[in-house]
Amino acid sequence: MSARAPSSPEPAGSSPSAAGAGPRVRRSARFGWIAFVVFAIVVALMALTPVSQPVSTINNLTQLLILVVIGIMWNLLAGYAGLVSIGLQAFVGLGGYVLLELADHNGVQPFLALGLAALICGAVALATSFVVFRLRGGYFAIGTWVVAEVFSLVTAQINSLGGGSGTSLNSLSYLEPLTRLKDVYWAALICAVVALAGVYLLLRTRTGLALTATRDDEDGARSLGVRSVLTRRIAYTVAGIGCGAAGGLYLMSNLDIVPSSAYSVNLSAYMIFIVLIGGIGTIEGPVIGAVVFWYIQLEFASDGAYYLIALGALAVLMTLVLPGGIAGLIRRITRQDPFPVGYTLENEETTSTEPHRPVVGS
Repeated sequence: MSARAPSSPEPAGSSPSAAGAGPRVRRSARFGWIAFVVFAIVVALMALTPVSQPVSTINNLTQLLILVVIGIMWNLLAGYAGLVSIGLQAFVGLGGYVLLELADHNGVQPFLALGLAALICGAVALATSFVVFRLRGGYFAIGTWVVAEVFSLVTAQINSLGGGSGTSLNSLSYLEPLTRLKDVYWAALICAVVALAGVYLLLRTRTGLALTATRDDEDGARSLGVRSVLTRRIAYTVAGIGCGAAGGLYLMSNLDIVPSSAYSVNLSAYMIFIVLIGGIGTIEGPVIGAVVFWYIQLEFASDGAYYLIALGALAVLMTLVLPGGIAGLIRRITRQDPFPVGYTLENEETTSTEPHRPVVGS
């Protein structure tokens, strides 16, 4: 008869009941599924908009979707990579002009040219990153603005692109105006959905974790083996692709392009306003901010200088009163993160999903 060894006592917290009572680390929450369903319903309804809405509504919503795309791209850089840029308009203008060159001068189908223009802008962003990434902080912001101004000056010297007076896109003339607006609207909706989903999925990867770690403490991240320059370069390239697509969509919607407006620093001001109002460092923030900015534009843009003064005052007020933006306020009230990109610590009594406030800087 063999002796039976006494079983060792179980460590505290190893039993199912004890484990259930302890804190749990989760990637997503039930509220996230609700947000996903709401997002899918909104996208489906917006996809049906051209069927029943007038031309003016279709055109206005196209402009809204373009604002959503550029807001998402600026938020990726500033909110998650810690890179404050005032030069992303370089890729907005470049995207429009590359599309013009491909479609009008090389016979590429315009909607195919839109995708190619976005990819070319990404390649240019990757190349310019080797220059601007040598700068830090405010110098980086100014450096990106200088790049945009150089692009504008060079474009104005190319006569085949209309020079400084601009030109028009003719390759879409085979479409009826209403058909063109509908097709461009659907293309803008696809770009906005891809931008939002793409950034969300990127931030849930190891690259996204490396981005946020670099944003919070670059030296600390490097000491842990994070390749901070590479991860930021990836974010900058993605932002170039998104802004290039936005520039192409803007040209296809308006049919005219001028260097002074395509590369205008006002576009960066719009991006910053959208992200500050919506909520920097959140997935849904740029969407909320774009809707607010779009509505303000529709209602008050005709007021001229007073409209611009009001925009500036609102941005300052939101920064002082609600530094997390509208999305941050909603998260504090609901204590839920609708689009979690990190991990949350939960227990039976409370659920901690308060978003980490990003430290913007390089």
